[in-house]
Amino acid sequence: MSGRSGVGGRRRRPRRDRMTRLGIIGSGSIGAGLASLASAAGHDVRIANSRGPESLAGLVAELGPGVQAATVEEAAAFGDLTILAVPLSAYGSLPIQELSGRTVLSTGNYYPSRDGRIPELDSLDLTTAEYESTVLPGAVIVKAFNNIVAHHIPSLARPAEAQDRSGMAVFGDSTEAKQLVAQVIGDLGFDAVDCGPLAESWRTEPESGAYTLVYAADSEGFSSDYTADPGAPVPADRLRELVAASTRAKVAEREF
Repeated sequence: MSGRSGVGGRRRRPRRDRMTRLGIIGSGSIGAGLASLASAAGHDVRIANSRGPESLAGLVAELGPGVQAATVEEAAAFGDLTILAVPLSAYGSLPIQELSGRTVLSTGNYYPSRDGRIPELDSLDLTTAEYESTVLPGAVIVKAFNNIVAHHIPSLARPAEAQDRSGMAVFGDSTEAKQLVAQVIGDLGFDAVDCGPLAESWRTEPESGAYTLVYAADSEGFSSDYTADPGAPVPADRLRELVAASTRAKVAEREF
């Protein structure tokens, strides 16, 4: 199911007096879904992929008037926040100079079957977010949206006044960076939940107690076919409890 499903029917919010400018690197389901929600919230977005701006013409036409195609370097340097929605194996090819000193929202996870084995992660010496900080020196990494499947992002996004609004875990070592990310997460339709520093971000990594299953409407059905699950709201207080009770996965044994 596309990460953009359900977005077209959402009530578009009025544009705000002050827009946040977002650069998004990655045009798959997560990147496109976040771009669509950001456009609906009145943000100015530049989206990029490894194939170049010309490959994004059709997607940009779908995402809304606030979204424009860009090169990876342009998206990395654009505006107030850069969002990474690419595989962990692609982080080494990202433009370090443009990302240095910037707040970077990383949505990624470590999947050995896709990314290859990474000793620092298998040994639990580092969380994925801490490892990303070593790959992107100078970038101020904040971790969020890594514990939710792509199509649940638009399906669970709600206005600020909604009673069934979900929480979204946020990890980071910079209070200022987390505040910026929390503002954007709120605009996208979720309540940001500060869950601590990057060293604690294992709590929402794959196979942890606060990974994607927490947003499932039917846990058994989700396990057999997650793409068919519509998602279920997880209030911020409940998410905080789940994150606190999470157990760390044995990453060296992870095969997917």
